[in-house]
Amino acid sequence: MWIIAPISALASVVVGGFLYSYVSRQDSGTERMREIAAAIKEGADAFLKREYMTLAYFVAVMSAALALFIDPIMAPVYIFGSACSALAGYFGMQVALKANVRTASAARKGINYAFPIAFRGGAVMGLSVVGMGLLGVSIIYGLTGNPEAILGFSFGASAMALFAKAGGGIYTKTADIGADLVGKVEMGIPEDDPRNPAVIADNVGDNVGDVAGMGADLFDSYVASIVAAMILGKELGAAQSIISMDQIPLIFAGLGIVASLIGVAIVRVGRKGNPGKALNFGTYSTCIMFSVFTLIATYLLKINIGIWIATNIGLLSGVIIGITTDYFTSIDRPPAIKTASSSRTGAAINIITGFSYGLISLFPPLLGIGVASVIAYYVSEYFGISGLYGISMAAVGMLSIVGMIIAGDAYGPISDNAKGIAEQAGLSEDVIEVADRLDAAGNTSKAITKGFAIGAAGLTVISLLATYQVLTRSGGFDLMNPLVLAGMLVGISVPPLFSAMVMLGVSKNAFRMIEEIRRQFREIPGLKEGREGVKPDYARCVDIATTGALKELLPASVVSILITLAVGFVGGIEALGGYLGGSIMSGLIFALLMANAGGLWDNAKKYIEAGAFGGKGSDAHKAAVIGDTVGDPFKDTAGPSLNTLITVMSLVASIFAGLIAKYNLMILLGI
Repeated sequence: MWIIAPISALASVVVGGFLYSYVSRQDSGTERMREIAAAIKEGADAFLKREYMTLAYFVAVMSAALALFIDPIMAPVYIFGSACSALAGYFGMQVALKANVRTASAARKGINYAFPIAFRGGAVMGLSVVGMGLLGVSIIYGLTGNPEAILGFSFGASAMALFAKAGGGIYTKTADIGADLVGKVEMGIPEDDPRNPAVIADNVGDNVGDVAGMGADLFDSYVASIVAAMILGKELGAAQSIISMDQIPLIFAGLGIVASLIGVAIVRVGRKGNPGKALNFGTYSTCIMFSVFTLIATYLLKINIGIWIATNIGLLSGVIIGITTDYFTSIDRPPAIKTASSSRTGAAINIITGFSYGLISLFPPLLGIGVASVIAYYVSEYFGISGLYGISMAAVGMLSIVGMIIAGDAYGPISDNAKGIAEQAGLSEDVIEVADRLDAAGNTSKAITKGFAIGAAGLTVISLLATYQVLTRSGGFDLMNPLVLAGMLVGISVPPLFSAMVMLGVSKNAFRMIEEIRRQFREIPGLKEGREGVKPDYARCVDIATTGALKELLPASVVSILITLAVGFVGGIEALGGYLGGSIMSGLIFALLMANAGGLWDNAKKYIEAGAFGGKGSDAHKAAVIGDTVGDPFKDTAGPSLNTLITVMSLVASIFAGLIAKYNLMILLGI
């Protein structure tokens, strides 16, 4: 019966191909628009090519280590996972690079013409992620029949996602910070003014960070949640239906793809419609359809109803976390408005206010993850199912509609690029206003997706911690055990260490970018005045962002993996269990704080740009821009990378658990 998984995955890839064709057939606009789009594409392709070549060395070394120390079958499975993650990101980014200029062109005819191009372009990313992810899991399971073999696939996807998110995040914020601080604050020119040397690099960053990076991020969580549930189903499940417990996650994931395909198809917006409402309608409709489809499957396949309840608890908590994130980050909500108002007294109060609301925003989603875990656990136990399996199915439920979620997320950078192209190409104010409405909806959808992704990662890593406990046959981890406590303290420190390393990477790279932008304005005659025929050296800024991102992405990621292995081989199974628990807790806190505070600062700036408190060019605006530049690496570099980080650490622990159990310093010392 689990054959629905590969069938629906193939359907997802095929529909993604049709949507890619649809976007490609649309009008690409004027010669100037095509010229700008070509420059963005050239920069994005160059970065992705160099990034993947750099990561190929890491993949080669890690696959050799897995084959030598763990199991020869792990190496090809790991490489397969890395390749699927890379391909999903590549396909999604390619259609985004086509959709941006076509969305800008269609905006000349109205929002009802432009919106479908941007959304369907984003849907290619979403459908590629779930299609490639579930297809890869199905192939390995079909060949081996062993869920544990899929751990290597998940590790490949997670490691690639960590590098893609960190590298893309460093790139995009390098360009964004440089463009904003010099362009908006020092020169007083608009965000996407063609005179700004970093404007093309900024547009490229939207694609490599927010499309390819976020797609790889959710690919990682999606695969990891399915794998964890399959392993726990095999290890802890008894015969509860006419199919085995390790196959139920595959069936439910397949039905999630079906619901997402229908959800993508029904999203529409009228001539005077609201893009944000259209996106929300698609998300909520997909949730309802998934719930109905899985209920029917539960009845027909005689699946224990407790599994269905646990799955839908996860789905509901994901929606609630998304709504909470929307409240704390949306442009028309009190936190953003109050942060914007505080900008009238300068950047310092703006930063304090935004950071404080970011801290407040931690409570609801963390409470939601905790409540969802408790309810899923006890509901499952009540119906005779392992509580740990119930938590893992809640994670599957939260990520079941990820195809639709990513479609809304990737829509954001496409519409952002479209607005930039419209401004740089000198289109009319009416066209820019349409693009601005699309972009505003995209900003909200991106913020909601970040909260959703972090919440989903929270439940997923709890499932992975349970998987680690089951695979190591540990009865639990006692906090009064000094090894567990020491491991936990080290684990708590790794997410902030990783965050500091990637944000320092942004800082160092942005410094070089700012100096280059200033140099060009100073040394290129007529650039500042906008003299006809005078153009900045866009390629130089693209090269600075690319080189710096590739230089900075590996150290933080590799150090995190090495610390995980060091804790295991020094402290043993118990220390590593405490380490994972500590990293999960601090990872969720830092990820939510950075994502929400960063989104809040961004929309506080946009609120002022819409005309409040003096509007563009005012002192309040300059203060808000500074706050936004602080939030940029929070929300687009460190924050969203952390949920991938804790997934990678959990997978490393599970894969090397057998080796660590036999060979660690505690055993050698007889402790």
